[in-house]
Amino acid sequence: AQFLKPDWSELQTYIKQMWLTVQIALWGTTLAVILAIPMGLACARNIAPSWIQFPMRRFIDILRAIPDLVVGTIFIVAVGLGPFAGVMAISINTGGVLAKLFSEAVEAIDKGPVEGVRATGASGLQEIVWGVIPQVGPLWTSYALYRLESNSRSATVLGLIGAGGIGQLLFDSLNTFAYDKLAAIIVVIAVAVFGIDMLSQAIRSRLL
Repeated sequence: AQFLKPDWSELQTYIKQMWLTVQIALWGTTLAVILAIPMGLACARNIAPSWIQFPMRRFIDILRAIPDLVVGTIFIVAVGLGPFAGVMAISINTGGVLAKLFSEAVEAIDKGPVEGVRATGASGLQEIVWGVIPQVGPLWTSYALYRLESNSRSATVLGLIGAGGIGQLLFDSLNTFAYDKLAAIIVVIAVAVFGIDMLSQAIRSRLL
């Protein structure tokens, strides 16, 4: 009965904490992209030599294998409760996932533009900047936006272990059996996730 009658008396607090959760997802995804670009290039078979590619692939496998909650718990023990632990947990796990996706996108590129840049006497870095990045940029952006959608939900779950955001309020409401407040929090989360999904979809439709 309480769940069907949401308590909106603390709506401002819920919105503030939801915005904090979105910021955790944004910062975590941004750091993940920064990590994933060099790692993805290092894992691509048509870019990096095998002695770099093999250990980097195993490294990103490890990053992808460790759940967000485990990484978040480690950082909470190391630096204390708060959003920083959530940001780092998201950035490490998402960095591994995006590096895998980025490398596969690089491996599927057309060799023609790269060879054209190479024919001008360009260096290896210039080949990547002018021959590879323009081809994979839109797809990379789309992958990053997909992960941002996912991370907005992951950031809520990380709040359950003390990583900040609306997840902490959700956990407190569950523990105190305040189902009327819980219902309001769920509605706020659902609206925020829906808004992020719509924005992400609009951006991807313009890129691809």
